[in-house]
Amino acid sequence: MKRKVWKRKIISFLAIIAAALAMNESIVFANEDIVCGADIGWMSQMEDEGVTWVDDDGVTTDPLVLLKNKGINAVRLRVFVKPSSDFEWTKPDGTVCKLGYTDTAGLLYLAQRARNLNMKILVDFHYSDYFADPSIQDVPSEWADATTSELEQYIYDYTVYIMTRLANEGIYPEWVQVGNEVSHGILFPTGSNTTNDFTQLTRYLNSGYDAVKAVSPNSKVVTHLTHGAGIDHFEWFFRNFLTVQGGKTDVIGMSYYPYWMGANDIENMTYNLNKMAAKYGKEVMICETGDYETNPEGTYTLMRQEMNALKTVANNKAIGIFYWEPEANSALLPDGYPLGATELVGEKTLKFTSALDAFMTEPEFLDDECSFEIQNYNSGMALNVAGGSLENSAVIEQYTYDKWNSQKWIFEKVDGNYYKIVNKNSGKVLDINGLSTSAGTSCIQYDYNGGWNQMWEIVSTTEGQYKIKNRWSGLYLGIANASESNGAVCVQMEDNESDNLRWYFLVTE
Repeated sequence: MKRKVWKRKIISFLAIIAAALAMNESIVFANEDIVCGADIGWMSQMEDEGVTWVDDDGVTTDPLVLLKNKGINAVRLRVFVKPSSDFEWTKPDGTVCKLGYTDTAGLLYLAQRARNLNMKILVDFHYSDYFADPSIQDVPSEWADATTSELEQYIYDYTVYIMTRLANEGIYPEWVQVGNEVSHGILFPTGSNTTNDFTQLTRYLNSGYDAVKAVSPNSKVVTHLTHGAGIDHFEWFFRNFLTVQGGKTDVIGMSYYPYWMGANDIENMTYNLNKMAAKYGKEVMICETGDYETNPEGTYTLMRQEMNALKTVANNKAIGIFYWEPEANSALLPDGYPLGATELVGEKTLKFTSALDAFMTEPEFLDDECSFEIQNYNSGMALNVAGGSLENSAVIEQYTYDKWNSQKWIFEKVDGNYYKIVNKNSGKVLDINGLSTSAGTSCIQYDYNGGWNQMWEIVSTTEGQYKIKNRWSGLYLGIANASESNGAVCVQMEDNESDNLRWYFLVTE
């Protein structure tokens, strides 16, 4: 039987805000100003080697200007203590790679170019003479044979020196990384955490933090790990660093490269962003990302997914995303690094691909260009249409997430701050059984008919998750009896401030 389409009430925007404030709720969802950045450490070295970049009309143009025209509004600049004079490095596997002009002079040069274009700046201290990453964290040659206490002082003095040189140019970076991909520590072997002892690593990182703040108190310090989809790894690191050892940081950063991981694990990466921000009260950032240069369509999609993931982080805790070396091309690099965002259009002439068009517009919160897993904070399970049913009135349950289309939902704005929540598998929307206003009534799927019972307000919580509130009943989505079992039914409930009423929205594709 066709259900009645109920007449909509007219509620002013101010009334919505007043009601939300009265219940200590917020309709400010996530950061409205996501930073779109690029790591450009190779740029000036490539320019000196005769590489040029052209716009879409073939006109040679400053590559930094081209990046800004693509929506890039920030740069990430690395600095090494004493890089080789030819700015190349032979890796342990024998491969030669460019370092970029990553000494003090090179850093100052690129920082000034970026500032002249009103771009924001992230400075990345590697505390090495060449690239530092999870497996290679070599002590700079000038610091060799130093004691741990001497290394702490070297970190402090060197960081103060670089920050002061920048300050003398009127440059106070918005963000500063103390170490690069420090998942397993810095300054091996003394700064390693592989024995689960974070004591010395924390002293090193805190020394860098204090040095940054001594020169530029408003610069936010970033602690950057690799493998952004590694939920257990991030929890292990930050529990030890922050909770056990009292480490200091302002921002939790991550690298995310599906190309190197062999798969796109965007759900876990989105969860990691949300969990780190909520649990530790820190801002979060994707410090490095990128994908295959010959697949700009796929790279564009990945960048949009990552931007949408950042938009799901509540309470303005998500900062932004930095593409690593988009100006590069494998044909012009000795190690053939393949994750730039250019195509070769001449012997040494490059043009940026459409991959970077992803940064030209910012997605909305819960943008319908993506689908989302709706994950219960209490159980960790995802909303699912029972049995993958395509029928009206099929019950909504929770179930362990397994990438089924019946577990993927698309949010579409329908009226003011209200959404219809559409199941990807069935095309039907989240609804309340029988138009009920009673707590405990089950949720179902049904054809969309414009009723208030099919409209949902997303409310951010101070804890860093979201509540899902039905417009018709004024009640919230939860799981019956706060169950943690597969198949437990999704119901509407009175607000009782429990974990059962809180949700994460995780990008699925």
